[in-house]
Amino acid sequence: MLNVADLNVCYGQSEVIHDLNFTVPKNETLAIMGRNGMGKTTLFKSLIGILPLSNGHITIDGIDVSKSVSYQRVENGIAYVPQGRMIFPSLTVQENIETGMEVSRLKKIPDEIYALFPVLRDMRHRKGGNLSGGQQQQLAIARALVTNPKVLLLDEPTEGIQPSIIKDIANVLNEIKKIRDITIIVSEQVLSFTMAVADRIIVIDKGRFIHEDMRENVDTNKIKQYLSV
Repeated sequence: MLNVADLNVCYGQSEVIHDLNFTVPKNETLAIMGRNGMGKTTLFKSLIGILPLSNGHITIDGIDVSKSVSYQRVENGIAYVPQGRMIFPSLTVQENIETGMEVSRLKKIPDEIYALFPVLRDMRHRKGGNLSGGQQQQLAIARALVTNPKVLLLDEPTEGIQPSIIKDIANVLNEIKKIRDITIIVSEQVLSFTMAVADRIIVIDKGRFIHEDMRENVDTNKIKQYLSV
């Protein structure tokens, strides 16, 4: 569903992503783990088109989007929940979700969205800025889902969220994968969350992939070492 080949990304003259290659099939959840400053957010911004590639190709379901701008990539099936969520604080919950529906041309918010996130139904007339961090994260995921994505990117979805809500988000991501043909890619530092959602884990360090394992083969102590060095 997503194929990335020979990906390089620069900030000015400095190359920060170096020759990354990976493929994520339909219905797989891939976690990209690494410490702060190792390239996770830069990689995600390059996948959605916020940062240009200096080299390489990105294809979504066989369509090359390497030179497409962000909204064109969304139209081709990629959705992005950025670090910090970036919801619209002055819009209601319902209005926030509806901003994602321009791409999919849905006329109303699907019942499935409120079934996944019951708290959003209860708070649909409340301003987004009045929600807790965990509720805003759920809102950001809901807004991304109404674009009907083939690939969902989640950048540090557990950041600043209490443990009980982290479990809820893990359960929701697993449920989304059951009811939709969707590929999910998360960047994370919380290993317990990763082990709850990911089929495969890749560790990134200084813009390069240094370790990869399927979840059932993961040595958690080894991953912890990569995250704490």
